[in-house]
Amino acid sequence: MEKPESLFETLCALQASKKLPPVKSWKPERTGTIDIRIAADGMWYHDGDPILRDAIQKLFATILRLDPDGYCLVTPAEKLYIEVEDVPFLAIDMEVRGRAPDSDLLFTTNMDDHVLVDTEHALRVAEENGRPRPYLHVRDGLEALLTRPVYYRLVDEGCSEGADYCVYSAGQRFVLGHT
Repeated sequence: MEKPESLFETLCALQASKKLPPVKSWKPERTGTIDIRIAADGMWYHDGDPILRDAIQKLFATILRLDPDGYCLVTPAEKLYIEVEDVPFLAIDMEVRGRAPDSDLLFTTNMDDHVLVDTEHALRVAEENGRPRPYLHVRDGLEALLTRPVYYRLVDEGCSEGADYCVYSAGQRFVLGHT
């Protein structure tokens, strides 16, 4: 079994080697909509039926973009708007290196992105019906909702500082809530 330190480094290296299409620079003239929906539980649907092949979901995730007027799948030739019930991704696992305040938090999403929490990939906690809804910025405005087990693990890494309950990653402090 790999040591946690080498697993952390392996996941960071995997993400660094990942090449995503330059969707931000694509400005296709043809636009429309397609009946694709990403449910709040992370499941992708097309024409009401689940997309069961992970490889198709992961391919679509690489061309997903958030524009001011909504989520869309983008190619150089076409931009198709889709429905996203909450956010497009789920954070399904977390690795921790070090101890606060010198810790690093690395999340894995359901689309196999590995995201180190830092100033560009911040954590935020919204509240819905009095319950926390923790999110992680993945890339270019796209976020992942932390699954409940991952959120509980994150809370275990936190500490109280005055009235704040916070975690640290990459030298940055992220407030999860108030005590």
